[in-house]
Amino acid sequence: MFSYLVKKALILLISLWCVVTGTFFLMHAIPGDPFIGDRVIPEEVLKSLYAYFGLDQPLWVQYIKYLKGLLHGDLGPSIVYQGRSVNQFIAEGLPISARLGFQALCLAIPTGIFLGTWAAMRQGKWQDKTAMIISTIGVSVPNFVLSSLLQFVFSIKLHLLPVARWGDFEHTILPTLALAALPTAFIARLTRSNMVEVLQQDYIRTALAKGLPLYYVSLKHGLRNALLPVITYLGPVTTYILTGSFMIEKIFAIPGLGQWMIQSINGRDYPMIMGLTIFFSSFLMISMFIVDIAYTLLDPRISLRKEAHA
Repeated sequence: MFSYLVKKALILLISLWCVVTGTFFLMHAIPGDPFIGDRVIPEEVLKSLYAYFGLDQPLWVQYIKYLKGLLHGDLGPSIVYQGRSVNQFIAEGLPISARLGFQALCLAIPTGIFLGTWAAMRQGKWQDKTAMIISTIGVSVPNFVLSSLLQFVFSIKLHLLPVARWGDFEHTILPTLALAALPTAFIARLTRSNMVEVLQQDYIRTALAKGLPLYYVSLKHGLRNALLPVITYLGPVTTYILTGSFMIEKIFAIPGLGQWMIQSINGRDYPMIMGLTIFFSSFLMISMFIVDIAYTLLDPRISLRKEAHA
């Protein structure tokens, strides 16, 4: 078990280094200039700006300096918002995006598992078809379309909830619903397909033959095995909820990380793009690492099989 976790940790570090290196050189390969845009800047001022941010140095020197700063947790200064660092923007925007993402996860996970289990226990009946129709809509409708639809219905027509902005809990309801729709649908479909397979196993049939109720057998014996693939999906879905909120934060005027990511891309703010990309990549890899640990705790045979093949 220990050697398995060490291997996973090494893979995580190597993957993160590849992301940092690839993003750094791709950012500098993109044509354009973060200082000019639509403005006319004298050449002397432009040279001083390049020297101030170290962009006049050879690329490999910039790369080494960036890695040194990264090892100390310094993601560099923002070019567009001078006087502020990327760390400050993350510190301000992360709590807001994290709160929105946490609410979406708390809604998506139990709702998706309930819909999938309910559909599997009523396979072929109207409950199954209803749950699958709901999940299909959740997968098919883009979140920005769903966001606009929710604003139109609940804010403009019914006047029940605020259209946008960030403040009280009522401001978070519509963006949470829009953000949770896709992961809810995926979790529901994944739970259903695995639950249907588990309910056909011999030990489930034996339990049913003994007279145990279907709901008891499904929840007590079947759900744990059916949820293993769902747990694997929780790593990517957690990152999706954090990164997939870009458009939702823009539509609902939420001052989270998504807003700064979009503005940094539009303004070619290289340190901001680099810092946020590295942050999101690290978040994804750490989430997958935690999922691997949870997976082995639920089914220790997984780590044993992997160690046997190593």
